[in-house]
Amino acid sequence: MKHSINILISGGGTGGHIYPAIAIANELKLRYPNAKFLFVGAKDKMEMEKVPQAGYEIKGLWISGIQRRLTVDNLSFPFKLISSLWNASKIIRKFKPDVAIGTSGFASGPTLIMANRKGIPTLIQEQNSFPGITNKLLSKKAHKICVAYDNLERFFPADKIVKTRNPARQDLLSIHSKTDEGKAFFKLEKEQKTILVLGGSLGARKINQLVEANLEFFKKQGVQVIWQCGKLYFEEYKKYNEIEGIQVHQFVNRMDFAYAASDIIISRAGASSVSELCIVGKPVLFIPSPNVSEDHQTKNAKSIADKHGAILLKESELESFPIVFETLLKDKGKQSNLSENIKELALPGATTDIVNEVEKLLKSEFKYHT
Repeated sequence: MKHSINILISGGGTGGHIYPAIAIANELKLRYPNAKFLFVGAKDKMEMEKVPQAGYEIKGLWISGIQRRLTVDNLSFPFKLISSLWNASKIIRKFKPDVAIGTSGFASGPTLIMANRKGIPTLIQEQNSFPGITNKLLSKKAHKICVAYDNLERFFPADKIVKTRNPARQDLLSIHSKTDEGKAFFKLEKEQKTILVLGGSLGARKINQLVEANLEFFKKQGVQVIWQCGKLYFEEYKKYNEIEGIQVHQFVNRMDFAYAASDIIISRAGASSVSELCIVGKPVLFIPSPNVSEDHQTKNAKSIADKHGAILLKESELESFPIVFETLLKDKGKQSNLSENIKELALPGATTDIVNEVEKLLKSEFKYHT
């Protein structure tokens, strides 16, 4: 048996793919302190910054997705794919991983394809109720597929599926002891209600437009706002930092403090965000993106709202936002009920369950080679 365990992880493009990957790595590191980790991401994507910040090494591939319209990027895609497969093969040959894990994103496709070709056990983690094309392709050769929702047998081989839910950042488990620290970190007024607005790591145009249109309304309600507008929109909205009580952030690095400091959260309904918000247990107003495959964000949000754990407001209904928000802000009983109900849906053990499956693959690999 080798003296050290080498673990290869690939996933990125958005925080929804990066932070589950980091959560899995952190749990594995607790179990195997001497293990070596290597991440593989897409060059120029946010994982190239966020993974090193979490303390892990990362290699970048020249890869991107296919656009729905004819673009230069689409024309270059075959060359990017060939380059990425070649470089992923070189990375794997040099690193010699015992297992490869994919949490979706552009780079995970070439990385896990080459890992499978080299006979390395692979595990993919699918966050959504409707899988993307990358994980659909990878599932044919993957050894295990960890999923968050039921009825994914129509996309994946049933004998490989393990329902684990989605991994979440471990620092969220103790946010209720960080309220004062969170308010101090963001320099907030302790006595004022705080609204946290999350549109995803890249940003959400409709949510940003909604916040911009209601800045005066928020002021009249006496609330302060932590507004994560996203990388794509920061230059457009950073001017509002000059308004008292409004903080505009391109990205929030200390999400534990942001969650801890907030009283009400307005958010998209990506799978990872929903999983985190269940653990956080604050009143949530979901505004799902309708521009995703199978409208899965609406389904994610509805699964919580149907159990009275959140409020669902569709983009087509945003004209009613001031009434919905003001009603929630003034109804402490409603806030309390939403908090209690969403917490009941939390599954904080998801990361542990996924790593248990990784560990099984590692043990079978060692058994095979000894």
